[in-house]
Amino acid sequence: MRIGFASDIHRLMGGRKLMLGGVNVPHWQGEVAHSDGDVVYHALAESILGALALGDLGTHFPDSDPAYKDIDSSKLVKKVVEMMDEKGYKVNNVDISITLQEPKLKSFISQMRNNVAELLNVEVEQVSIKAGTNENLDAIGMQLAVKAESIILLTEKE
Repeated sequence: MRIGFASDIHRLMGGRKLMLGGVNVPHWQGEVAHSDGDVVYHALAESILGALALGDLGTHFPDSDPAYKDIDSSKLVKKVVEMMDEKGYKVNNVDISITLQEPKLKSFISQMRNNVAELLNVEVEQVSIKAGTNENLDAIGMQLAVKAESIILLTEKE
């Protein structure tokens, strides 16, 4: 078994899409990033890389490479899942936490879980996603940033 943990944070700015777990969440601001800025997918992919001791997301998908400009982050997760498959591992379960002051994410969590499960080739019951606020504290609480954290357990394929 191998465990990986990752955290990703992005600034928020008006006029950008708020992408979380492959869902375009309606809001007046979204992530500032080289890619689509989906912090859920970024933390997920990097937790897999960490579990496999393969470095970080920026090593494999540098923001200096124009190929990744505005890329759909699900494509990055798919490439990382391919790396995981090649190393002979599969996902046992993943737990993801999103921290965002606004908007409330309750009505979007189910779709995010389905999206993540599909990308990882697992059952939705193996994917936990939860959301909370920062109680109006720090950059997240002041609606200047969004953060996601992911912890994942990988097991060897049989």
